[in-house]
Amino acid sequence: MAMLFSASARSHSLLPTPHSSLLHRPKPSSRVPLLSTGAKSRDNGACPGKVSARKRDLCEAVDETEMAGAEETGELTESETLLYSFTPLPLLLFAALPGAGAVRSVFGPFVELVKSWNLPDWLVHWGHPGNMAVVLFAMGGYGTYLGFRIKYSDDVEEKAKAKDLHPKLLGGMFFFFALGATGGITSLLTSDKPIFESPHAVTGFIGLSLLTIQTILPTLFEGNPGLRNVHGILGSGIMTLFLIHAAFGLQLGLSY
Repeated sequence: MAMLFSASARSHSLLPTPHSSLLHRPKPSSRVPLLSTGAKSRDNGACPGKVSARKRDLCEAVDETEMAGAEETGELTESETLLYSFTPLPLLLFAALPGAGAVRSVFGPFVELVKSWNLPDWLVHWGHPGNMAVVLFAMGGYGTYLGFRIKYSDDVEEKAKAKDLHPKLLGGMFFFFALGATGGITSLLTSDKPIFESPHAVTGFIGLSLLTIQTILPTLFEGNPGLRNVHGILGSGIMTLFLIHAAFGLQLGLSY
């Protein structure tokens, strides 16, 4: 009996009483809910901090004015990409030489003589390119190699031979290039083609002019040894130019 009474009392104590905390509900908060961060950023706009509605409207008006001004000046447009390229066509301005007519009149009798020989067309057409290719790669190529051996070789005997042969080969290249220019002009006039209106002719004139300067430089080495480096750099540039010149010549030969 005592055990039943004890169990009944224990179960009675587990039931919630009217004063139990389970029956008490929290009172609604009287505080005003705060604005979210996004709402603040939307309300404040470009003006930070707490501002009045009038100041906010003023800031919005200023922002709209600045945006309108930026659109007028083009500051809001997409960035413009500039593409630069190189073309040899401006070099053709050099082709407008006043001596073209004079050269035609001077070469006229010789051109008529060549036509009277009835040479094969392939010889007239490709004779000049073939001869100049041999001069460029045989004399010019080997002469350039000897120039580098003069600068970098440690063998005294090899350097002495290179110093003897280098100016002879490149001097011969200069002579045959100048002589070959007359052959090129004759070939063009025989085929009734313009003589100066091509990149091949322009690069030829520039190359011969630079070769003239290159020939003068060795005479100034004693007074200014630093010119040896200029001579080597200029020589490499001239050989590169004549390779481009040869490419233009091949293009010209295939054009007619």
